Amino acid sequence: QVQLVESGGGLVQAGGSLRLSCAASGRTFGSVPMGWFRQAPGKEREFVASISWSGSSTYYADSVKGRFTISRGNAKNTVYLQMNNLKPEDTAVYYCAARTTLQTIRGVDDVDYWGQGTQVTVSS
Repeated sequence: QVQLVESGGGLVQAGGSLRLSCAASGRTFGSVPMGWFRQAPGKEREFVASISWSGSSTYYADSVKGRFTISRGNAKNTVYLQMNNLKPEDTAVYYCAARTTLQTIRGVDDVDYWGQGTQVTVSS
């Protein structure tokens, strides 16, 4: 069993920044593609960003491009999401995601493991 543990959520004013972290624990495997999704109340879970197993490729939703940056940590299967210039519409529960094959994560159907989620609230 694999556990993904997120941290770093919180309350911030519009224009502010937050950094989310995610670390995998439990059954170990090689470096895998990882990503971030978010879900606002009453809405479906949506793709935010993903990174390849090597860290050489990154992908972003249009709504966050230029404001958010995904990166891998030095420890195996850790991932970060740096969120700058936050807007009220970024308010959501943010979920870390991982898949056990090498293809990039682009949607919910690509995910094999989910974190428990961390709340991000942006006030206007």
